[in-house]
Amino acid sequence: MKIIDAHIHLSNIESFRHTARELAFVDYSAAGLQQEFERSGVVMGIGMGVTEQEPGRFPDRGAGNPMTLDLEAEVPSFLMECVGINPVRLASSEGQDELDRIEARLRQDFVAGIKLYAGYYHYYVYDAIYGPVYELAKQYRLPVVIHSGDTYSSEGLLKYSHPLTIDELAVQHRDIHFMICHLGDPWVMDAAEVVHKNANVYADLSGLVVGDSAQFDRFMKEPLFMDHFRRALIYADHYDKMLFGTDWPLAPIDVYIDFVERLIPEAYHEQVFYSNALQVFPRIKQRLGL
Repeated sequence: MKIIDAHIHLSNIESFRHTARELAFVDYSAAGLQQEFERSGVVMGIGMGVTEQEPGRFPDRGAGNPMTLDLEAEVPSFLMECVGINPVRLASSEGQDELDRIEARLRQDFVAGIKLYAGYYHYYVYDAIYGPVYELAKQYRLPVVIHSGDTYSSEGLLKYSHPLTIDELAVQHRDIHFMICHLGDPWVMDAAEVVHKNANVYADLSGLVVGDSAQFDRFMKEPLFMDHFRRALIYADHYDKMLFGTDWPLAPIDVYIDFVERLIPEAYHEQVFYSNALQVFPRIKQRLGL
C-alpha cells in the first residue's frame, strides 16, 4: 500500500528534538525521515513550516514569514511543504512585505499548502488578519491546514484552537479546502461535526499519540481511548475526508501506521492513507509525476 504522510515536521524546534530523543526515539533529520519513509512505504510527506529563533521559543512570535522547513539543501523529492504563517508579523508595519515573501514561496512547486498555528498564535482563524492569506490560497488553489485541539506548548490558548472556529471560516470561504489537524483532539466530536457539515473541510489523524511503541501499545489496549476516536469517525461518516498523518518526530512512522490501521476499517485504508491526500493537496500529483 502506498502511503502519503500528510503531517510531519522537519524544523529546528527544540521541543520536537527533545520528543524525538527522549520519547519517540527517532532520528530527527532528513536522512532519518527518508529511512522511515522507505521502510514503511511512504511515498510523500507534507512538512509543516515553523520557526523559532532561539531554542525553546516555539511558538515564536518574532519569527518571520514565511515559516519554512529547515533543510541544508533543496526540498527532497519525497517531501513537500506547507508554508507556516505568523499572524503577529502580518499585523506589524511590515505586514505587506511579509505577505510578499509568503506569495513568493507559494509559487514554488514543492509547496503543497498553507499552515496556520491556531492556539499557538492568539488569533481566531476567522480574524481579519488572515484575510490576505486566504486570498492567496484562492489565487494559488492551495489548501489551508489548521492546527486544532491541544497545543504542544503551555503558551498556547485553547479557545483559539477549538475546531468549531473552523466552521465559521469554512462558511466564509467555500472555495478553499481546509484541513483540521489532529481531528481537533480532544474535541473530536466537534471536529467530526465540522467535517460532516462542510464539504470543504477535511481532517488529519496525526498527533493522537506521542511516544514510542510501548506508549502506543499502552493506549491501544485501552478501549475507551480507541473508542474516543472511533465514535467521531463513525459520526463524521466521511472516511473520504480523513487523511493519514503522523506528526513525526512525535512518533515512529511504522508504529503510527499500525495505530491508524486499527482505527480505520480496512475497506477505507487506500483512501485514508493515500488518495484523500491527492484531493486535498493537488500539487502532490505533479510532484509524484502522476
